[in-house]
Amino acid sequence: MKGIIYFDGVCNLCNGFVNVLITVDRRAKFLFAPIQGTTAKKNNLEFSELEEGEQSIVYIDSKNNKYQRSNAVIQILNDLFFFGFIFQVFKLIPTKVRDWIYSFVAKNRYRIFGKKSSCRLPSSDERKRFLD
Repeated sequence: MKGIIYFDGVCNLCNGFVNVLITVDRRAKFLFAPIQGTTAKKNNLEFSELEEGEQSIVYIDSKNNKYQRSNAVIQILNDLFFFGFIFQVFKLIPTKVRDWIYSFVAKNRYRIFGKKSSCRLPSSDERKRFLD
């Protein structure tokens, strides 16, 4: 089973992150789905746990572990790279501090990076990696 990265499909920052992951993830370890899509709803993910401004990324790894906020980003990088465990050093920063920074960016991401009018449409090459 592959990890699934749920992202805000209308956020330019989130889409940029997904674009980088698609480029770097040559072994296709990850699948992608927008949080506004049917896959997220079908899997009953508790996006309501997060404030609207923070609903930008959730990662479910291949073992069905769920990560949110800064932990999601750290775990994605850990799972992506052969030496990804190096990114675990960021866990030395207290979660409250990491998540405060994450929340600040998440709450301001539309204002800083912009917003699309609809979710991103994958190219024909990318389509097999997107669930919605």
